[in-house]
Amino acid sequence: MGRSRLTYQGSYHHVISRGIKGEDIFFDDRAKSYFLKALKGKSTNNRIRIFAYCIMDNHYHLILQNSSDKLSDLMRQLNGQYGIYYRKRIGGRGYVFQDRFKSTLIQEDRYLEMVIIYVLLNPVRGGVTEDPWDYKWSSIYDYFNDEDDSFIDNKFVEGLFRKKSVLDNLLVQWSGKDLPIKKTRVGDVLGEDKFIEEAMEKFDRRKKKGESKRMRRFEYELDPVKRVIEDFEKEKGVKIEGINIKSNEGKSLRNELLVLLKDRSGLTYSEIIQYLPFQKLKYSSLGQLYKRTKEQQEED
Repeated sequence: MGRSRLTYQGSYHHVISRGIKGEDIFFDDRAKSYFLKALKGKSTNNRIRIFAYCIMDNHYHLILQNSSDKLSDLMRQLNGQYGIYYRKRIGGRGYVFQDRFKSTLIQEDRYLEMVIIYVLLNPVRGGVTEDPWDYKWSSIYDYFNDEDDSFIDNKFVEGLFRKKSVLDNLLVQWSGKDLPIKKTRVGDVLGEDKFIEEAMEKFDRRKKKGESKRMRRFEYELDPVKRVIEDFEKEKGVKIEGINIKSNEGKSLRNELLVLLKDRSGLTYSEIIQYLPFQKLKYSSLGQLYKRTKEQQEED
């Protein structure tokens, strides 16, 4: 099992995901625009509320609510879809994002205001611009305007700040400041001590329940795809791109990888078929292939 995250249904989070080795994975406007479309689709499908975002060249920030308890699903699907897009445009092989995204649990009210301001100021901290309103790849223009086509929950954010002038003033006041993040044994938290204590108690209760066989999905994450593939390649002594699917041995390896990606990482068939060993298969055949391979493994 993957390492536990401090999260629960309805919790607020500041999420950061970076390109592998600090690479500029959002290298032009077209790439950033594609990512936003993917974020809109995946957040809608997973029923995750997005309050703010900022896309930089080598990473992105999200402020969201884990409203459906599917935070990990959202991140896996979002980074997976963009990773495929990136490789199609740039070429090459390998991973696009770092293994795990960073997530900070946030208390409501002023702490949520604080971290939204922090995210909107990211282009200023990064030296891209002196004025956050000059940066078009954040959600700053989704607030306090007459348009109603934003996919983020801008009305919620407007309710926090009440007036555009308040937002403007806080952007000035918070320029150059860092967040008062507090470290815990299971992750970063932004909030008061009492909030942290309650969150930790909730985490411990769920962890204790998770020791039973019927472990709930939101208490623990599935293994990251990167780890599953690395373990597979190390054990088999072959890169997944090098599997010869024309041979019986190659087909056997491909089928074993299919089971691992579905069982250990929780990938859907539509996600699995994007990987090279499966690209020549019909989508409709994956379910039967998975079932047949599982049955063979159980017999062995």
